[in-house]
Amino acid sequence: MLHQSFTRAMAALFAFLFLLASAAQAQTAKLPNVTILATGGTIAGTGATSTTTVGYTAATVGVQALIQAVPEIAKVANVSGEQVFQIASENMGNEHWLILAKRVNALLAQPNVDGIVITHGTDTLEETAYFLNLVVKSRKPVVVVGSMRPSTALSADGPINLYNAVNLAGSPQAVGKGVMVAMNDQIHAARDVTKANTTTTDTFRSTELGMIGYIQGGKPFFYRDVTRKHTVESEFDVSKLDALPQVDVAYAYANVGDVAVKALVAAGARGLVHAGVGNGSLPAKTKPALVAARSQGVVIVRSARVGQGIVARNGEANDDQLDFVVSDTLSPQKARILLMLALTKTSNTKDIQRMFYTY
Repeated sequence: MLHQSFTRAMAALFAFLFLLASAAQAQTAKLPNVTILATGGTIAGTGATSTTTVGYTAATVGVQALIQAVPEIAKVANVSGEQVFQIASENMGNEHWLILAKRVNALLAQPNVDGIVITHGTDTLEETAYFLNLVVKSRKPVVVVGSMRPSTALSADGPINLYNAVNLAGSPQAVGKGVMVAMNDQIHAARDVTKANTTTTDTFRSTELGMIGYIQGGKPFFYRDVTRKHTVESEFDVSKLDALPQVDVAYAYANVGDVAVKALVAAGARGLVHAGVGNGSLPAKTKPALVAARSQGVVIVRSARVGQGIVARNGEANDDQLDFVVSDTLSPQKARILLMLALTKTSNTKDIQRMFYTY
């Protein structure tokens, strides 16, 4: 009799444990599947002490260690990680962008991937985000995230930024929003965001047009939409590209001459972005070199170093007569990205100008 009671008790215990395991599996199945692609940067950096927030070494911590440092992620998503690069973002190049974009597109084409998070150094984070915004071929969320303090620092911002980014990448509300940047509890559109402070944790700002939302309690709250075309609406395709056209930026300042423009053209630039003063003005000593470059087939985009505002076509220069393009509201560094992609399709300045007003 005692043996039968023990057997029944054990059977009941096993049944209970089976139900618990089944419930846990069902809960896991309901969570979104998010892939984290790691590229290095400060979020993967380490310092000599817990108070080292400058002078640290970037890109030393691997993706699995980043994930393990935030165990709360497992409660909000089924996460997998890949180490794509391990570099400081000032070393991010065109070749890295092409590899990353192709990997993102390959992953998003899989039905069991709901979103992607890319960990990245902050120095060129905005540029990578905008490049992906133009070439990703999916409506699924892609979130670029970094940190301003290394992983070993007191009050390191990387773990909460990563947690928020995973929540955002797995959210149905984020579908169709284009590539986003999640930093400091804020959601920014890739086109508009820029790094605005050298060291503080609130450095990423969409200074004039504004962020698109907040993340609070792990949940995204959106307050405005992105109106410029992106991702699946983009005409750009990098799937068969092994390189991008050379496009460089020439910076204007008081007493600037033509040395930079001539040197960049001589080095093989197919396009030049002129980061002009004010409304993209052309200094008298620089303009002849830009005109000569255009006569040689180099596409010239007038941008501005100001940081905000529209560069007016035929405003500070007769763009129609010069056959120049204006950057609209894009910063010089982002204008360079769009011009590179434009040159993979055409060298017609009218068509390129349309692209600058579209993306």
